[in-house]
Amino acid sequence: MTSPPSDVPPVVELRRAGLTYPGTPPVEALKSCDLMVGRGEFLTVVGPSGAGKSTFLNIVGLLDAPTSGNYLLDGVDTGALRDADRTALRAQRIGFVFQAFHLLPHRTAWENVALALVYRGSGRAERRAKAREALDRVGLGHRADALPTTLSGGERQRVAIARALVGAPSLLLCDEPTGNLDSATAESILELVDELHRDGMTVVVITHDPAVAARGDRTVAIRDGALSELVRP
Repeated sequence: MTSPPSDVPPVVELRRAGLTYPGTPPVEALKSCDLMVGRGEFLTVVGPSGAGKSTFLNIVGLLDAPTSGNYLLDGVDTGALRDADRTALRAQRIGFVFQAFHLLPHRTAWENVALALVYRGSGRAERRAKAREALDRVGLGHRADALPTTLSGGERQRVAIARALVGAPSLLLCDEPTGNLDSATAESILELVDELHRDGMTVVVITHDPAVAARGDRTVAIRDGALSELVRP
């Protein structure tokens, strides 16, 4: 994969960003940190439970705003945005994949994927076409009309990945994407993520599994709210 031009901003840039919850005493959930994730990079994030991984995900995913420092997504300073603009930016630039899939059980696979396009003003025919295209991309086009209740765990996660991809995001943000899967199915999902990365997708995967973490270009660890880059042997 070729390196991005030097004038292209990183997809993710944290500048002394941190998050502290008010209280007595205040809780420093994520300590001030600097981090860049370049376009087309595959970053993995590890750490024990309660270390701050969820806080990191919420900030990078534009679900929470840092209480100190800045977060730039595709060069856009998100701290300067109104709530409605942050929501729109999140919908346009970030695709989420969660451990629990979060599919609507009474909607077909393509309808679950198409829901990600509802707030973009696309018509039903366009949403359906793009949803089916995304399902084809993850190898599940033949199950487009199936309900989630009839799909295996691996198939449901592929639907979730298709939903994350359908809007052509800048960033694929995955939170324990294989946590609910058996080892063989998990490997097939990770191979799909690897393929998406090879195609140029910027990927951030949060995981507790060292084997999953090792698949990334680099790994950062979070412990007690502090972020540090791991040096691989």
